[in-house]
Amino acid sequence: MIVQKQKEEFKKLNTEELVKKASELRREIFSLTLGITTGQVKDTSLFKKNKKNLARVLTFLQQKAAK
Repeated sequence: MIVQKQKEEFKKLNTEELVKKASELRREIFSLTLGITTGQVKDTSLFKKNKKNLARVLTFLQQKAAK
């Protein structure tokens, strides 16, 4: 259910907003990576969720570029 809402949200974004969202997700993945290695992050599932969201955003960017 949540994934469907995220997909709809990403579909509504324009190209510039998708690029910004991809940048934010990359930054968050980097922070989580550092947090996991130092033992500060307790919920490691966020790493996987953010990677999947980044892939979704990049997919929508590719689709918009193809049009």
